[in-house]
Amino acid sequence: MAKIEKKLIANNKKAYHDYFLEERYEAGIALHGTEVKSLRMGKCSIKESFIRIENGEVIIYGMHISPYEKGNIFNKDPLRPKKLLMHKAEIRKLIGKITEKGYTLVPVEVYFNGSLVKVEIALARGKKLYDKRQDIAKKDMRREAERDFKVRNI
Repeated sequence: MAKIEKKLIANNKKAYHDYFLEERYEAGIALHGTEVKSLRMGKCSIKESFIRIENGEVIIYGMHISPYEKGNIFNKDPLRPKKLLMHKAEIRKLIGKITEKGYTLVPVEVYFNGSLVKVEIALARGKKLYDKRQDIAKKDMRREAERDFKVRNI
């Protein structure tokens, strides 16, 4: 069986900075035609987006898909809430986890899986300020080590 290629459209770097990402799930999105065309051109942002579960449905808010230039009257509102498509058992599991203290759902990346648009969402726990400082310190140390290694090899 041939491996389906994953083509990244947008990712959420802020999620890695602000949260500990514990479990990841793949979900489809209910979109309209002009939105898919705009995504094929790579015009999408999930920086300020968040996910809520309402009435047993997973909905993403704040996901910006730019209007398609040739779409005229068929274009939808770029910031409209979009339904995510997941299995009921997964949704029930997520509801159980979210009711625990400190957990939330954040979109991590949007990509094409073959011809289908998918969103990778993560069950996340918020970081405290000192956690963020530790991460920044680790990145700086790694950068320094890579720089030293590079200087020695030249």
